[in-house]
Amino acid sequence: MADIINLRLARKARARSDAQVAAAENRARFGQTKAVKQVRALDEARAARQLDGAKRGDD
Repeated sequence: MADIINLRLARKARARSDAQVAAAENRARFGQTKAVKQVRALDEARAARQLDGAKRGDD
């Protein structure tokens, strides 16, 4: 005899697994590598330093 399952729970579990698969695909498609993130952080820091260096004094 077959096991009795709660269809609502099975439906939710399937939806969760589908969402996890979609999230993994999106991370692979749109995510950034660690090297790209480091380069972006360095560029932002350099731009901030350059902007701060160009500020006029409040003398």
